[in-house]
Amino acid sequence: MYKLLMSWDIRPGKESEYFEFVVQEFGPGLMKLGVKPPDAWYTAYGDEPQILTGGVTEDLESLQEILGSVEWRKLKRKLLTFVTDYRQKVIRASGGFQL
Repeated sequence: MYKLLMSWDIRPGKESEYFEFVVQEFGPGLMKLGVKPPDAWYTAYGDEPQILTGGVTEDLESLQEILGSVEWRKLKRKLLTFVTDYRQKVIRASGGFQL
């Protein structure tokens, strides 16, 4: 299995719109694409990214295909209207929380 790790900060003043988008579009959109969301973390204090999240696929080829899709680009483009400092990386999935 492979994991897509993502992190970002929510734009000030966009919190309500952001959470609505994540619940109604981003999360369901990832699942529709075949990315299973195993975890999400919210950082309340400190200098770390405000949101850390990930999603897993069965194999690297599937994840690469998803990340190259028009649907993913649309989801990510809309996410970027609500967040700053977006980062992503792909790693081999292991049990538990991964950075």
